[in-house]
Amino acid sequence: MITLQTNTILAESGVAFGTSGARGLVEQFTPDVCAAFAIAFLETVKAEFQFGAMAIAIDNRPSSYAMAQACAAALKQKGVDTIYFGVVPTPALAYAAMERDIPSIMVTGSHIPFDRNGLKFYRPDGEITKADEQSILGLSASFESLGELSDLTTHGEAAQEYVDRYLSLFDTPFLEGKHIGIYEHSSAGRDLYQPMFEKLGAQVTPLERSDEFVPIDTEAVSEEDQKKARDWSAQYGFDAIFSTDGDGDRPLISDEKGNWLRGDILGLLCAKQLGAEALAIPVSCNSSVESSGAFKHVERTRIGSPYVIAEFEKLSQKFSSVAGFEANGGFLLGSDTEINGQALKALPTRDAVLPAIMLLSATAGGKTVSELVDECTVRFSASDRIKNFATEKSKQIIHSYTGNEAALLAQLGLEGVTVESVDTTDGLRMNLTGGDVVHLRPSGNAPELRCYAEAASSERAKALVEQVLGRVPGVQV
Repeated sequence: MITLQTNTILAESGVAFGTSGARGLVEQFTPDVCAAFAIAFLETVKAEFQFGAMAIAIDNRPSSYAMAQACAAALKQKGVDTIYFGVVPTPALAYAAMERDIPSIMVTGSHIPFDRNGLKFYRPDGEITKADEQSILGLSASFESLGELSDLTTHGEAAQEYVDRYLSLFDTPFLEGKHIGIYEHSSAGRDLYQPMFEKLGAQVTPLERSDEFVPIDTEAVSEEDQKKARDWSAQYGFDAIFSTDGDGDRPLISDEKGNWLRGDILGLLCAKQLGAEALAIPVSCNSSVESSGAFKHVERTRIGSPYVIAEFEKLSQKFSSVAGFEANGGFLLGSDTEINGQALKALPTRDAVLPAIMLLSATAGGKTVSELVDECTVRFSASDRIKNFATEKSKQIIHSYTGNEAALLAQLGLEGVTVESVDTTDGLRMNLTGGDVVHLRPSGNAPELRCYAEAASSERAKALVEQVLGRVPGVQV
């Protein structure tokens, strides 16, 4: 056996922490790299918590099971038992682990392509912090290089507990008369959603289950998936279509016409239905949130769930009901709340089911999903990204033109407008004359450059994104 050091292995791996979790190419996540991450995480949380086991779950990527085996083998070296929950949504794992007061590891690359993967880490009280990330990367702990990996025994409790969390809120089948489509693809929660919605009273039609991994990005839905939803709605007469990204923590939900909702508009509708007093949301979210007047306070953060969660403690000191959401639709419940007289515990990690259920409960009064969206949308957003765009070049563009935004506008072909103000909280967000917003930011999870736009119409927002991403590759740095 060869003795290895966690910090040395991780420094040489090429894997880094992104917006949420460690991400890299599958080939970079060797058994020893997975082991180093698991042990460094173990040692980090041991400094604050006492526990005798750790939970692990995976998504449907071909590489995820072997990564889970490696993590479990490493933990066994350190005398820590593994509870393996199999393929379940990330929030299901987080919830089950928090209920047991133990840490957990989710093996997932979320929405990034199948040739990449990642690890998400949860303390017994929720997602790790950015300080925890630095501790994991820098911690020096020894371990033995892994040999043959053992099979894992699957425990099914996490999936059932996650579904029960939401079914317990309703004593009547409030979705009776509704027809819901479930776009299953390769989502980690695809086996849970149909029976859950059926128990809530809905007629459910499953759609397009895939044996191959499908990287659904809820912030940049492909033209193909947009057309599918419209066609399905026309064919089946759905009241809504529900789906998620690969690990089931970001929702993708359509109205009755098959138009996918923007994640931040979905979050706004969910937060209103919950009666949240204060919100923490990333800077990329639609300004309709503030314009709605539905909340006593809205705090803007950097992009990424750790930054949203970091604001919850501050907000909870002033407000009794705290929540957050991201432009990708992931909803984070920052405080315990009550729905229909039933207690719902806080779940400070991205969740896809809660916003979907709360949106559908809002339609119980007779309004359609599109009517609810129209009522709250004051401004319109669009977003997309350029794939395989070097992160370093993205950073160079933003660094070079911060303070010289007029020159960037000229290269992007945005004529007749000037920059009224700039927000550099995360990337370069330019507020332009006439009310348009253009926001450039490197992805924290993959070599991609993202563009967010906001305008007075949906068509204008989409046109801005298309023009900017069409011109960005030619920008001089």
